[in-house]
Amino acid sequence: MTTQMQTQGTTAVLFKGLLRPVLATALLCLALTGLAYPLATTLLANLLFPFQAQGSLLQRNGLVVGSSLIGQAFQRPEYFQGRPSMTLGSDPLDPSKSVPQPYNAGASGASNLGPTSQKLLDSVAERARTYRQLNGLAADSLVPVDAVTASASGLDPHISLANARLQLERVARARHLPPGELQALLQAHSEGRTFGLLGEPRVNVLQLNLALDALAPMPASPLAASE
Repeated sequence: MTTQMQTQGTTAVLFKGLLRPVLATALLCLALTGLAYPLATTLLANLLFPFQAQGSLLQRNGLVVGSSLIGQAFQRPEYFQGRPSMTLGSDPLDPSKSVPQPYNAGASGASNLGPTSQKLLDSVAERARTYRQLNGLAADSLVPVDAVTASASGLDPHISLANARLQLERVARARHLPPGELQALLQAHSEGRTFGLLGEPRVNVLQLNLALDALAPMPASPLAASE
């Protein structure tokens, strides 16, 4: 009995001796990883990269009209149009159901259709026909792949330069601008491959359309153009 009590007493002492450093270590890690590290990275980001840290927000006349990281659904012929988007949103008539809502930043996602899906093939073919008709192209003309396929996120803010160039004549006609002037604008806003290796030359659609509005103002803003 005495031996058992001594053993229990020793165990209690050991437990109390270990409990304090364990709790202290846990609290220290919580303070470092949950408070100090996030606070330090946030402060450094705002100090070194304020534009990116605040969401890469773009403004027009002092009002935020979007982010350079998130695409928008431009539909009017006076604007360059982005990639198709397969994001969904709640049905206003029945919130329990989902309906197509292109460029819904609150529901990033793709169609999840595979390359052998007939539904995907039919959608691509229909988008190609619509794209050719909208931009005055021949029925057998080649269409950039990003003009007829959605990105994995459904929010890609960029299109290829090939895609933008095929839209240039349409936008120039709708804006009553010389194509050469739009070509210069497109060239000024084009981006090269990341690190010179990754991806393809591209242009940010929202930034390009904002510059387009500055060059030849329209009655409505880019946000209205996406309605």
